[in-house]
Amino acid sequence: MNVKNLLVDMNKSKTPFHVVDNAAAILTKEGFERIREDEAWKLKKGGKYFVTKNDSALIAFIVGGAAFNIVAAHTDSPVFKIKAKASTTVAQFCKLNVESYGGGIYSTWFDRKLGIAGRILVKSASGIKSVLVDSGITVVIPNLAIHLNRSVNEGVAINAQRDMSPIIGNENITMEELFAPQANGGTILDYDLFLYVKEEPYFFGKDDCLIASSRLDDLEGVYGGLYALMQAKPDNTAVLALFDNEEVGSATKQGAGSTFLSDTVKRISLNLSLNEEEHMMALARSIMVSMDNAHGKHPNRPDLNDPTNDVVLNGGIVIKHHANQHYTTDGISSALIKNVFDKAGVKYQDFYMRSDLRCGGTLGAISSSQLSIRSVDIGLAQWAMHSAVESAGAKDFDELVKGLKAFFDASNELKLN
Repeated sequence: MNVKNLLVDMNKSKTPFHVVDNAAAILTKEGFERIREDEAWKLKKGGKYFVTKNDSALIAFIVGGAAFNIVAAHTDSPVFKIKAKASTTVAQFCKLNVESYGGGIYSTWFDRKLGIAGRILVKSASGIKSVLVDSGITVVIPNLAIHLNRSVNEGVAINAQRDMSPIIGNENITMEELFAPQANGGTILDYDLFLYVKEEPYFFGKDDCLIASSRLDDLEGVYGGLYALMQAKPDNTAVLALFDNEEVGSATKQGAGSTFLSDTVKRISLNLSLNEEEHMMALARSIMVSMDNAHGKHPNRPDLNDPTNDVVLNGGIVIKHHANQHYTTDGISSALIKNVFDKAGVKYQDFYMRSDLRCGGTLGAISSSQLSIRSVDIGLAQWAMHSAVESAGAKDFDELVKGLKAFFDASNELKLN
């Protein structure tokens, strides 16, 4: 089952840097060649390649014909990032100053086993190097006792600056001191370090019908796309774009709002000896699947779902619709992807937000500002989106891999007469 591999890979994916490092290792093992943005590309028809940006975004592709079947997902999730000069001592214990990244559910981070991981920038005699790190230690953000917070079960405002500092121990220790062994004698000039949940992903429910893990949104999309690409035998050029910073708007060099994807497909076209006109024609024949998870019908709050479109865990891939185009799906792109899924025997369901609730945005709409191609938003149903630990259906991930492989391999099925 693909889902068992998913749980293993999610456990390795502590931060976006770890996601990209793990994805790169998997791709290299599968025969994909690593190329660099600052070097000339010499691509071959049928060749398999990947390129990274900022160590937190990655685009992999299989060179085929002059049309692009693109799957996009994101490597980041709502977390807490550690500031500079983070350590302070209060009540004889050292706590760390953090800031929230993305729109997380703060209360779910209390009283959990948390780790510290990310990258450090190390200066040595040979220059500055980025080093992937994990402290190995456990920290905790302790709750207040109910005796000191009597209204906690009635809903209490949580202040990110005041309430969310993790406790690291009795002794005051800086991040530079904590990660000095991994700097191997070099000087740590700066760092991008985050808290992460140390609880391993697990199955739950009768017959292990459900899974729980941190970062399901959007690591199911990341690894669903990755596993599908490794199995694909495309006629068109198959592209997997894994962006960072979706949770904070994507307006970064490694985000979906950048030119990373458009530059990459342009360079692929140049290596296919396409001129500018032919490249534009290839884009007109292309389509993107924006993969980001959806809200499954919650057993305790079924009233929050759309009244006529039930989306359930283990009900298959979710095709996401929104009249105001927070999702890029329209009638044409929905019909085309359903045609692909029907041919492959893939289960799917349609998602609409309640008309009186606000809808979140996805990669598709943001990418469309840089790459004007047809697009459809899909996902897998889950509960507790943006919680420290989220839940999803154990059967859905296999449907996703099968569906995305069928999409990568599709050609005539994606044409509109």
